[in-house]
Amino acid sequence: MSSSPDINRPVLTDRPALNRQRNRALHGQWVDFLHQLAADEVEDRLAEINRRFTRTAIVTGFPDFWAQRFPEAQIVADDEVLSLGAQSFDLVIHAMSLHWADDPVGQIVQCRRALCEDGLFLGTCFGGQSLHELRAALAQAEAAVTGGLSPRVLPMGEIRDLGGLLHRAGLALPVADLVQQRASYQSLIHLAHDLRAMGEANAMQNRIRHTSRREIFLRAAAYMAEHYPDRDDPSRIAATFDLVFLTGWAPSETQPKPLRPGSAHASLADALNEIRNKS
Repeated sequence: MSSSPDINRPVLTDRPALNRQRNRALHGQWVDFLHQLAADEVEDRLAEINRRFTRTAIVTGFPDFWAQRFPEAQIVADDEVLSLGAQSFDLVIHAMSLHWADDPVGQIVQCRRALCEDGLFLGTCFGGQSLHELRAALAQAEAAVTGGLSPRVLPMGEIRDLGGLLHRAGLALPVADLVQQRASYQSLIHLAHDLRAMGEANAMQNRIRHTSRREIFLRAAAYMAEHYPDRDDPSRIAATFDLVFLTGWAPSETQPKPLRPGSAHASLADALNEIRNKS
């Protein structure tokens, strides 16, 4: 299948830079604890569904890890145009890459088209309040030092907005939920090291391309230490990672359908009055 790029859509991600960062991380000491958490949650969600999936595709920028966790799956790169055959799978997982997509709804549409009838889409990505501490610290520090702001932390989608993508992509029975993971770091430098080792450092298209002034990071480190200490050890700093999970089904006539407006046989008011009369 193919999908034509929208030349008028703003470009959020510098894909060559993102790929370089991922490659450096994966060929170094990759920090994978959030992928481990995401994969565990995916397995838990699949275990709760009374169904066996036999044709699985996983869209991800981290192929080796997800291939190891789901050895029967076909691994697909998270390119703008996904290498997915139409109606070829009963399960498509979009794993820890959707937050970097310039067109996230387009990614989900392509996944939906790859699903057979009543197939399951399950996506997981960063969103919500992820790295809000770092975002606030860098903004305060840069504004104080330079009087301006530059893109430093990837914008994160709110769970309601991300959940809305499922409906826009044409998936039925959409559900969005969130798992929050708080991490503790010795300092901002150690947090930045982990982000690079995750392959999640700044790869935004509009990021500044010159070396930032050292004072910005010193001020940001002090701000985080003051405003975001770890609750268990105030000598360390806290960082929040919100993993958003998106679930939807390729439409099928066998799926439950909402009642048509006006088709109910009794009103809610009548039901409440009956309860009151019995009490």
